[in-house]
Amino acid sequence: MKTLGIAHIAFGVRDMDKSLVFYRDLLGFKVVRDEEQQAEGTVLPALYRHIHKKRRVTTLYWEVGEGESFLVLSEQKDGKVTGAPIKLDEIGIHHVSFWVKDLNQLYGELKARGVPFLVTPTEVVTPDGTFYTSFLSDPDGILIQLDQLL
Repeated sequence: MKTLGIAHIAFGVRDMDKSLVFYRDLLGFKVVRDEEQQAEGTVLPALYRHIHKKRRVTTLYWEVGEGESFLVLSEQKDGKVTGAPIKLDEIGIHHVSFWVKDLNQLYGELKARGVPFLVTPTEVVTPDGTFYTSFLSDPDGILIQLDQLL
């Protein structure tokens, strides 16, 4: 079997509105769906650690189109959520990286809006090529990497 690519990346968030400010307003993702979903009668209960009856789910694209990867944000609407984001030296998905066209410009825009960076734009040379990279955290502390090919 051969995979065709990443379909989507899903993040559990504590506050959807704060997360939308980050992903939609600051990083420029386009919201294509924002809805409340009931868990009963679906596959969701098999995927939860705790019992939940409903959640708010928002689907965002950086480019809308057939076969394009997208981002899903999920906020549980009834009950406490648990867990903490992990760092690079821990097991699990520790960050996600997005390609950008002009990292220095985006860095300046985000800094002007008060977004703190963990790593400022830095040139990285690898056997596969040279790129600029930087790291920041979303409102829940999930590590986000921004990369620009040089």
